Amino acid sequence: MTRCVSNPAAADPPTNCTACARLSAFREHWRDVEPGWHNGPVPTSLPKEGPDAVRLLIVGLAPGLRGANRTGIAFTGDASGAVLFGALERHGLARGHRPDAAGAGVELVGTAITNAVRCVPPQNRPTGPEITQCRAHLEATIARFAGLRVILSLGRIAHDATIRALGERVADHPFGHDRQSSVGPLTIVSSYHCSRYNMNTGRLTEAMFDEVVVRCSQVVGRN
Repeated sequence: MTRCVSNPAAADPPTNCTACARLSAFREHWRDVEPGWHNGPVPTSLPKEGPDAVRLLIVGLAPGLRGANRTGIAFTGDASGAVLFGALERHGLARGHRPDAAGAGVELVGTAITNAVRCVPPQNRPTGPEITQCRAHLEATIARFAGLRVILSLGRIAHDATIRALGERVADHPFGHDRQSSVGPLTIVSSYHCSRYNMNTGRLTEAMFDEVVVRCSQVVGRN
């Protein structure tokens, strides 16, 4: 397995990152509109024990405009967070989930949560160059976790970014819902994203997502 970046200081971009002009401008616009929001790159969420406790890393696409971009905490404040944290708590990977709080106050257990792109993109659609630009932070994030066993990628973009961050060819690890592959000692599990759209259209159901989280929990438990 190739981990291209080993400097933990690079794992999260700076608050005023200007690497992607479009994302930077969008962020500045929302700082003017909603000055009380986070409106910046969203850092990786960790369990209280820190990086050494992480066995499962969850990789999403990007912060939601009125979710993590508002709260500053990955996957909190919107419908996708409610689905994710509910499943994590049901299977022993989080504590303190309240359905009405959309992830606020949740304590992660052996789990970290991040995004392939750390800044909110317009219409929730990062460009290819923006995904590539942010990959160094994903590489560094993965490198932080010496005890990492499983990466759960939510959606094709997050999955492909994860595979490339590990120095592998996407063609050798194709995306698919509840699909599993290996990169060195790591198990990579992919899922449809737990977005409001996917849940409302039935592409992903709570039961389907639970099966994926159970798979991750079982792999972590075997290591």
